[in-house]
Amino acid sequence: MRKVALRGLLARKTRLALTALAVALGVTLISGTYVFTDTINRSFDQIFTVSFSKTDVVVSPDDDLGGDDGTTIPLTSDLLRKIRAVDGVDVAEGSISDINGVVLGKDDKPVSSGAPMFIASLQGRVFEALTVADGRLPTAAGEVALDKGTADREGFDLGDRIAVQGKAPKQEFKLVGTTTIAGAESLGGAAFATMTLSEAQRMTGKAGRFDLISIAADDGVDPAALTARLRQVTGPGINVRTGSQQADSASSDIRGGLSILTTALLAFAGISLFVGAFIIFNTFSITVAQRAREFALLRTLGATRRQVLRSVVGEGLTIGVLGSLAGLLLGVLVAKGLKALFSALGIDLPSNGTVLLSRTIIVSLVVGTVVTVLSCIAPALRATRVPPVAALREGVAMPETRSSRLAFPLAVALTGLGVALLVLGLFVVSGSTAALSLTGGGAGAVFLGVALLSPRLVGPLAGVVGAPLQRAFGLTGRLARENSVRQPGRTATTAAALMVGVALVCFASIFAAGAKQTIAEAVDNGLRGQLILQNQAGFGAFTAEAGEAVAKEPGVAVVSPLRGGQTRVDGVQGKQRIVGIDPATFERVYRVQIREGGAEAIRSLKPGQALVSQDYADDNGVGVGDELNVQNPRRETLKWQVTGIVKDKGGLVGPLVVPNAVLADEFSVTNDQLTFVELDQGVDAAAVKQRIDALFSRDFPQAEARTAEQFKSDQRDQINQLLGLIYALLALSVIVSLFGIVNTLVLSITERTRELGMLRAIGTSRKQVKQMIRLEAVITALIGGILGLVLGVGLAVLVTRAIDDFSLSFPVATLVAVLIASGVAGVLAAIMPARRAARLDVLEALAYE
Repeated sequence: MRKVALRGLLARKTRLALTALAVALGVTLISGTYVFTDTINRSFDQIFTVSFSKTDVVVSPDDDLGGDDGTTIPLTSDLLRKIRAVDGVDVAEGSISDINGVVLGKDDKPVSSGAPMFIASLQGRVFEALTVADGRLPTAAGEVALDKGTADREGFDLGDRIAVQGKAPKQEFKLVGTTTIAGAESLGGAAFATMTLSEAQRMTGKAGRFDLISIAADDGVDPAALTARLRQVTGPGINVRTGSQQADSASSDIRGGLSILTTALLAFAGISLFVGAFIIFNTFSITVAQRAREFALLRTLGATRRQVLRSVVGEGLTIGVLGSLAGLLLGVLVAKGLKALFSALGIDLPSNGTVLLSRTIIVSLVVGTVVTVLSCIAPALRATRVPPVAALREGVAMPETRSSRLAFPLAVALTGLGVALLVLGLFVVSGSTAALSLTGGGAGAVFLGVALLSPRLVGPLAGVVGAPLQRAFGLTGRLARENSVRQPGRTATTAAALMVGVALVCFASIFAAGAKQTIAEAVDNGLRGQLILQNQAGFGAFTAEAGEAVAKEPGVAVVSPLRGGQTRVDGVQGKQRIVGIDPATFERVYRVQIREGGAEAIRSLKPGQALVSQDYADDNGVGVGDELNVQNPRRETLKWQVTGIVKDKGGLVGPLVVPNAVLADEFSVTNDQLTFVELDQGVDAAAVKQRIDALFSRDFPQAEARTAEQFKSDQRDQINQLLGLIYALLALSVIVSLFGIVNTLVLSITERTRELGMLRAIGTSRKQVKQMIRLEAVITALIGGILGLVLGVGLAVLVTRAIDDFSLSFPVATLVAVLIASGVAGVLAAIMPARRAARLDVLEALAYE
């Protein structure tokens, strides 16, 4: 029976190639994701190992409750003196590594819009991990070294003047050297401007303070023992680790950041495999039906049902293994493509070689093979139920099984279960992991349920879609429509593969349109000021000195900054976002609803008091007058009394609202996330903005001033970029579904060889045969498109209802374009099958059995 299975595969090489390719494409993204992230992780491991190889112990601020801008409470000079006095310490040096810097290129624009830009200091003779690629390290004020990747990308040469801005205004430095670390010229596209310690402290506003203290132990002193002694000096809120532990911690942070990307890419890979399962199931269903006489003959020759089952499953196993191997190899290329994509976005992630771990090989092979085998089990079971004598008659149909009779009630139950899981995940469960699992499982169940229901929908949908085609193309249009409904289960399964991709594309389009409208309405309803100051990258923080300088400009009435941080609240799970405001000016520039606490709740807000959002109050049973025990980065407990409950449709006001002074004093957050500007009445707003733009260009290129319309446009652009990435990743599942249409048509043509020969014999031209096959593909694709559109709309409505104050918007033009694209996809998928059908020899086709 193994030989029978192998010959069955080799006798249908096209079917083998197309089905294996469907498996390969799903596995490709799994393999590529693992290779991509593993390569980056390995590279960062090497970088951090080298960075701390000369350091026995590292003292750093605890970043568990860092600000939105990545800031932590700096280490003091007093702490450095105490550390130097500890027994066993040979050398201790402080250094700066501030993420809120800006490095400008020759065009006076920031060298990066996506990756961070650091202002860093030299680490000292003992601990310096940088390697000089060209020139030398800075030795005096006014000198800077730049990472080689940024210098090469921006075309900087030694001796050039480079503008850098931090907490202090923009200043030019002389480039005296370029650097690498552990052989890497760039760290994820980040720019590193390295200067002397005193200059780095001045530029970052950290005079007498440090971001890191590196320690070398006396000869013979164990770093672990020294670490224990140092913890007695440093106190809470400060990390004390050995050099190897610090390297591991830094690597762990990178892995944690990449885990979100890994999860997202694997989710899209799962979608592709899910679509591929429809294709595999359909392919084996068709081939089992076509080979009924072959299986019956095997049965009459003594083959048992178990042997027939093993034969079909063996074919699936072979296809799964071949497809998975191909996907594994293609994944290496995809990993390189992902790196190139991120480089194009300005995030040049380090990758020293290609890392292919055994986990990647095992997961790729197992997942691809298991999905294939599971998808072919149902058709294989059908093959064992063919009555031998009946199947030996020409034109026999596969017998109806009990599972066929149960398909409709099962479909209804599965769809209902999916909707129930979606409702639980979106509206009932609070934990993010459980909610995502229920929502994802519910969506998968809905897709499967609708796929099982779709055979009953093929006839009506084919009638709706095929009617205009029949009027436009006449007989070929009618034949195409009738062919599509001849085997509704086959058409439905083929369409269902495309349905999944179309549904997700429609869902993403509707959700993005709603997000844009929500943001626009929030700005229109909440903004009272005329200008918004923000980081030029569109995200992140910027120095508060920029807003202070704007406040001095003629025509500016009020400048009100908004800042962000994190805390932990006793009795509440997880971290909670804090928003800092200026109580005296906030209401003049931004509108929120005060639900409890009185009209003066915002203006009278003082240190030791906090406002809470309506959602936070409802979720945690908090009311006005209650006291919250919160934690700052020093691990100290602060007591905040709730003096008001507010509602903000714009979402700028977080769960907890405190004065900016509290964030500065207790959390060391002094940079602004956004700053709202109100102008004097009657002034020329355009002229004021022009003066602010000139100010920022001269002194604070990190910031930019935006009008309300420009701010909304920026948000739309960011959403469109994300949407484009989602479309690109979903394209893989759509491509897989197109192979399903090709596969179904190819197998259908084989099944209808005599029919096609008869059509040619009675006068149908090759052109008409091609047209018929194309139109059949278009009808199938449009059925999938319509089902996907309905599902996508339904999912979008359900998901957006779970989000407070989210405005639902339907991008009609985009949805119509998706349907049209489905039809075009059908035409493309039919190219090869249509040519094959048109080239059949008439006489051979008439004699075909």
